[in-house]
Formats: sequence, structure tokens, C-alpha cells
Amino acid sequence: MKITLAGGCFWGLEAALNLCKGVSSTSTGFANGNTEAMVTYEQVYTDKTGFAEAVDFKLEGTSLSDLLDYFLFFTDPTTLNAQGPDKGTRYRTILLYRDQEQRGEMEAALARAAERYAGKPIYAKVEPLRSFVKASEYHQRYLDRNPGGYCHLNLAACKTYLERKGLLAKKN
Repeated sequence: MKITLAGGCFWGLEAALNLCKGVSSTSTGFANGNTEAMVTYEQVYTDKTGFAEAVDFKLEGTSLSDLLDYFLFFTDPTTLNAQGPDKGTRYRTILLYRDQEQRGEMEAALARAAERYAGKPIYAKVEPLRSFVKASEYHQRYLDRNPGGYCHLNLAACKTYLERKGLLAKKN
């Protein structure tokens, strides 16, 4: 099944997702902006396009529920328009659904996250996927090509979480 998630800088998001068993065919890009036209990273960076940095991918062999719990582990659903040091609407957290089954799974995952963050507001949103524009080749698998490159996530903690859940991809 195809899934699209937004949650901070897409370089780290893609790297964290690629650690999970069953994730393949990742593409970084921009989701749910206010235009149908192609956009560039520089345009999205202005926060005037309405787009969020996102990753589109295929999920097979791992439940959507497990994947979403992992996603809500490594992102912080209690921050508004930010993840780690990255600030702006382009970094907002969105779970983007393609059908009602995905929508239900995503809403349930946010409800579970709300229990873990009792008392804190949840700013992550569940929205229909309206558009996805693939980013330039420069942004695809960026951290694979630049292992010391910027990443707002603790990928070692992501690996530990996935190992504990039996979801760490063998390729890693």
C-alpha cells in the first residue's frame, strides 16, 4: 500500500522510515500545498506555498498500525509547525490518507499518541492526500549519500525502537 507522511525535514523522515521493515520505494517531496504547479525546495522554504515536506512510500509486510506508532514515536505530535530545531509550516506533522481505511488507522494512531502525551495538545493532523510533488534528485536518499548530513532525528533511537518491536529492516 502507498503511504504519505509529513513530519519535519524530509531527509531525516526518509532515513527513519527506511529503517523500518516493509518500507520501500521512498520519495521525498512536498504534500498538500495550495497550488498544482511544480514547486522547488526554495519556494516551499518560504512557507508561502502551503506545502509540507513529506515522504511517499510503499508499505508491505508491516502493519500500518505498527508503522504509524513508530512514526509518532520519532516525530513529536505535540509541536505546532515544527520538529526539533526545524520551524515553519513546511515542517508540520500530517498523516495523509488515500482511503477511509487509512484514515481510520491514522486517527486511531493519533488517539494512541494522545494517551501517551496525556494533557498535552496534539497538533499532528490527519488529512486526505490532495497532492504530492516529488522533490529534486538532490533531496532523494540524501542521508544515504551524505551520512554526516543534517538530521533532526536520533536515528540510533529509531533503530533501538524498531529492534525492540522486531521491525528493523534487514538491510540496515
